[in-house]
Amino acid sequence: MSSPDERARETEQKLTDDERFSLIVSLVGAVPSIGVPRDRRIPEAVKNMSAGYTPGVPRLGIPALQSSDASMGVTNPGYRPDDKGATAFPASIVVGSTFNPQLARYGGAAIGREARMRGFNIMLAGGINLARDVRNGRNFEYYSEDPWVSAVFGAEAVNGIQAEGVISTLKHFTLNCNETNRHWLDAVIDPVAHRESDLLAFQIAIERSQPGSIMSGYNKVNGFYLSGNHHLLNEVLKGAWGYRGYVMSDWGAVPEWDYALNGLDQESGIQMDVKQWGAEAFTDRLRKAYAEGKLPKERLSDMVRRILRSAYAVGIDKWGAAPAVDIGKHNEIALEIARQGIVLLTNDGALPLATDRPLKIGVVGGYAQLGVPSGTGSGAVLPVGGFAATVNIGGAHGVMGNIRNLFLLPSSPLAELKKLLPQAQIEFDGGYTPAESALLAGRSDVVIAFGIRVEGEAFDLPDLSLPWGQDAIIDAVATANPNTIVVLETGNPVSMPWRDKVKAIIQAWYPGQAGGQAIAEVLTGKVNPSGRLPITFPASLVQTPRPELSGIATPWGTPTTIRYDEGAEVGYRWYAHKGVAPLYAFGHGLSYTTFSYGDLNVSGGETVTAMLTVTNTGQHEGADVPQVYLTEAAGYKRMRLLGFDRVVLKPGESKRVTITADPRLLARFDDSAGRWRIAAGTYRIAVGKSAEDLPLNADTRLDTRLFGS
Repeated sequence: MSSPDERARETEQKLTDDERFSLIVSLVGAVPSIGVPRDRRIPEAVKNMSAGYTPGVPRLGIPALQSSDASMGVTNPGYRPDDKGATAFPASIVVGSTFNPQLARYGGAAIGREARMRGFNIMLAGGINLARDVRNGRNFEYYSEDPWVSAVFGAEAVNGIQAEGVISTLKHFTLNCNETNRHWLDAVIDPVAHRESDLLAFQIAIERSQPGSIMSGYNKVNGFYLSGNHHLLNEVLKGAWGYRGYVMSDWGAVPEWDYALNGLDQESGIQMDVKQWGAEAFTDRLRKAYAEGKLPKERLSDMVRRILRSAYAVGIDKWGAAPAVDIGKHNEIALEIARQGIVLLTNDGALPLATDRPLKIGVVGGYAQLGVPSGTGSGAVLPVGGFAATVNIGGAHGVMGNIRNLFLLPSSPLAELKKLLPQAQIEFDGGYTPAESALLAGRSDVVIAFGIRVEGEAFDLPDLSLPWGQDAIIDAVATANPNTIVVLETGNPVSMPWRDKVKAIIQAWYPGQAGGQAIAEVLTGKVNPSGRLPITFPASLVQTPRPELSGIATPWGTPTTIRYDEGAEVGYRWYAHKGVAPLYAFGHGLSYTTFSYGDLNVSGGETVTAMLTVTNTGQHEGADVPQVYLTEAAGYKRMRLLGFDRVVLKPGESKRVTITADPRLLARFDDSAGRWRIAAGTYRIAVGKSAEDLPLNADTRLDTRLFGS
């Protein structure tokens, strides 16, 4: 049987030039076809509109390419009025908080099935940009600040989607780490540091999943737009890494035709580019360049072959009947992700809530009577039956400003608490004023205060406060009743000026359509919390690499430069490098039981393997996440997460855990050699419960080694 590469080459040779050009561009469904010739518009017979449509070539069995945004489920930003909704999974940062990659695969597979039932064969999923800035509006769409965690989870999501016969992207390649003026943003970074951080995440994820497509980001890197970045696309991605799939642009990210020469294989959403840049359509300019000999025939053929190769490798040309979809089971997956991804940050004996006593419980704020919030932008998923409520916020953020909304998924924490606490007297206060909320707090035994924030595409946060005066509400409630528990539903860390006044804090993130149930189960102890932070919570923005975010005060459309001078020292690595203690460390998370570590054995050679014993020393069954870090390499201080595991243990039970590091996490990238280099010497390995709680340490030796690319 012919390989996908052979089939792609054979098919491409049979295409006409018109067919070739038709395959290297997509159109946005239900968006006016500005600048698109009538004969190339989407046929009226196509009903399942979404982010992208590329006509197929029926005579050669090439299916139409139809894509949808997908990281948290199959989205529907108004394209399909008859679509009654999809499973709204928890945000990707919730998945990362589980430290359970299997859940990323389960969620990806469910998304793939729901895509196929709608006729979509490309999912714009797999967001693995590192959380370099805790104000980035899209951090909720990504998994972590760590390259290894981001790579492992992104790869499993892609594997789950593509196992269902649906192409998945990895995105946004690369350094799309801030949203402020993203179309005009130049991300400046040392190339070696880039290879050891954001690029390493993509490299490992590609190796572990072979995604059909890589989506380039909006931004520039070191002066060159990603969609036309010859070094990153041709020399690194396709050259050094040997990537065989195709590169698609983000929507509205292609101002120049010669990006095709620099590694771009397909323009996405032609109307968005015409509107964004006011230029002639990409394919029209390419046709002119082709006719003038500026676009070589071999490059045009390569663009098409890469697209066909992914189609054949994933099998979108072999679809039969759409698989049966059990929406109930998909809800169970969403629920389990939320259960495992909720992080207990602080607990001074307030949790779990007693379920056998007639407590007076005050629930305050966060629209908890209606549901749980979702991130906004192209990743927002319309749940089956619709949102519980939508509040338009707006903002001067270009074309995305008008869809900046608070979306509430219909999973009410208040209703779920009432189910699990039948003996309790529960009152709700909407958080209208601090004084009014304090009245309820004063007559309650326990207060559960919810704090929410809208975060999303095309805007960053100016600070880490909660909007709408919620910090003042929580402070007033905690002053009136010291037995206050705070539940945060945000996509990033918050500043917590009231932290020392409350008894417990839960980070629930954007927990998806079953989030209200998961929150109630954690609060009442029906579920023992096991989530761990995949992103560091700073004590203040002063601790971060950029206390002031470049360009945050400028109007939309202003050229902006952000210097990522922290280089490869992202997140917890930065805090270790600077020797400062954050509010909550990467990897932190509490449980209703306790765990101990012992019997550490570390071996070296070409890489590091750590073995340790984890024991549940408490009174309840629970899950723990032992983490292995590099803290010193051949005489130099250097903090790197080398690996982790998630173990479920009954009281008194122990388990032996073995973690072997990818050697690139121990190495430095040698730019002159184009390879990874491990220096001979002593390497200190630490094991613990977070990047700051590392009770076990051991040394081992590694040999000099030059490897990889």
